[in-house]
Amino acid sequence: MSMQDAQRRTSIPRRVLSGLHQPLPPGTAPVRPTPRAAVVRDRAGRRLYAIDGIRLLAALMVAVHHYAGTNRVDQPGNRIWDRPVSDIMPTVFRFASYGWIGVEIFFVISGFVICMSCWGRSPRQFFVSRVIRLYPAYWFAVAFTTVVLALLPGVWDRLRTRDVLLNVTMLQSGSGVMNVDGVYWTLWSELRFYLLFLVVVWTGLTYRKVVVFCCVWGAAAMLAPISELPLLELVANPEGAWYFIAGLSLYLMHRFGQDLLLWGILAMAWLMGQRELGIRIDEVEHVSGWRGSVLIFTVFLLAMVAIALGATDRVRGRWLVTAGALTYPLYLMHYAAGTTVINRLRDTMDARLLVVSVIAGFMLLSWLVHRFVERPAAGLLKRGLDTSFARLRNASG
Repeated sequence: MSMQDAQRRTSIPRRVLSGLHQPLPPGTAPVRPTPRAAVVRDRAGRRLYAIDGIRLLAALMVAVHHYAGTNRVDQPGNRIWDRPVSDIMPTVFRFASYGWIGVEIFFVISGFVICMSCWGRSPRQFFVSRVIRLYPAYWFAVAFTTVVLALLPGVWDRLRTRDVLLNVTMLQSGSGVMNVDGVYWTLWSELRFYLLFLVVVWTGLTYRKVVVFCCVWGAAAMLAPISELPLLELVANPEGAWYFIAGLSLYLMHRFGQDLLLWGILAMAWLMGQRELGIRIDEVEHVSGWRGSVLIFTVFLLAMVAIALGATDRVRGRWLVTAGALTYPLYLMHYAAGTTVINRLRDTMDARLLVVSVIAGFMLLSWLVHRFVERPAAGLLKRGLDTSFARLRNASG
């Protein structure tokens, strides 16, 4: 099976052309000194450790799904296991078949954390924070995956050099070019969310503006599929919009407290989200049930409500910070390279042990990438971008 076929069958939902991210911990600006704002500022200023844990759990769900729960790996003669994975480890397959929901979980967390991390920041600060967070690990992942596929051919088709180079921009989906790794399709959805939300950041974030943004974006996402306007569908991102909107409403609950309007937005996001889950099952996944998928998604949303309302404020632990740091590089590197490794080692050990070993190996690699690639590169990029923007600001013409 070609890389192109696999991406279409396992990674790209309806209406997505192709194209996770792990935002930085929040840092919010002071708010007006009212008694209510003082409480909000205190809670909003502390790291939400529970989100780091959920983030890693979502990444592990996706990894196990790709290794042992997709429709592709359950086919006779597939290139990864050579026989249906449900025959090799039926219990693992039954649970792994629901792991794709980790992507939707990522989108909700992204809406929450992006709103939190850019509150009180300028558009320039928002842009710099996204660049230094997304690109260093991504650049490494593109190079790493390309080298692995070159050294271990036979599972995935390699892209042409010019397409690999375009992947470095992270904008390949906008040019109709395939991804080096099929999981990158989510980055295209994330980037469109950032561009839309940048408009709100530009005007200055307030409760009212974010609520209006949620309502307007939601309306556009509902109208886009029947509008027959490709540009509206591209911008509105109907297959992912409601997950991001759910995250935004949850953050507003966290910062300002709950009210009927925010509960209504969250309820609408759940209703639209469960429909998108069903569409993805019917058109892409084919291995899991709608009821189980909605149950998992609902439990996760309830956990996020608990976080938003402060029920997990006492959750602490440096290991959770490390867990959150591993998530983005793990997501970026695990799929094409990991399934290639499984193809080479599938006859050397028990299949379940192999899956655990491959995931453990990629978690170690992810820590190394975070420690020796992301952190140093982020500092260099930030200094360079800050200098560039300072020059733009001070330029006379």
